[in-house]
Amino acid sequence: MNVKLLSHTPDAEKLIATAAKLCYSSSDIESLRDGLTEEKIESFLDMLVSIGHESVMEHVSFTFGIEGISRACSHQLVRHRIASYSQKSQRYVNENGFEFITPPAIEEIPEAKAEYDRVIAEITESYEKLANILTEKHTAEFMTQGMDEKTARSKASKMANEDARFLLPNACETKIVVTMNVRSLFNFFRHRCCNRAQWEIRAVANEMLRQCMEVAPHIFSHAGPSCVAEGKCPEGKMTCGKINEVKDYFAAMKRNDK
Repeated sequence: MNVKLLSHTPDAEKLIATAAKLCYSSSDIESLRDGLTEEKIESFLDMLVSIGHESVMEHVSFTFGIEGISRACSHQLVRHRIASYSQKSQRYVNENGFEFITPPAIEEIPEAKAEYDRVIAEITESYEKLANILTEKHTAEFMTQGMDEKTARSKASKMANEDARFLLPNACETKIVVTMNVRSLFNFFRHRCCNRAQWEIRAVANEMLRQCMEVAPHIFSHAGPSCVAEGKCPEGKMTCGKINEVKDYFAAMKRNDK
């Protein structure tokens, strides 16, 4: 898994502070902005985050490049609807010899790992065979329409990919670029940094939060799972029961990025 913060809104913390102060001031925007020192920005942001004034956070966005995750993980990721996504296409990109993700619980049991690898190998072989069969079929059809072989094969291979991909497993590796505004990130972290989140997307979310804290520590000072962001667990009887351990983990993350 590789998560990298590709870009974010410049002067993110100052922008949020400016937008928030505008709500309570008759001054012009430039005057408000010019009057914000680092100390004032930090103090004001700490106050905004602590009281949950999140609408002003929508003015700032963060873009991440995420590689080495499974389709099972990306399916969960794109359920967060207030975001923008660009993902490697299994329709336009041929997946011959595709990379795949192995869950740690399977990796640590030799018998389970052997069975997992066996099935993946069978799928890989079947995918390649099916893609080749379909490519030949579509190529022949295009050539009967007067298309030259090179063009026909190029177009046919794309058509073959879009049907052969039905064989591909959730384990198939994918890459995705994700952009979220801060308010959406808060929501994402509440759900996906939680111990009850699936292990892979939890790892992605924790790393995204760590990198956010590096560049905007005051914005994300209270971010994390619900027990950290809101001080209590909303899971009821389904709680992990480790609230103090979770709080310590994210407190340590915050300290390391100061």
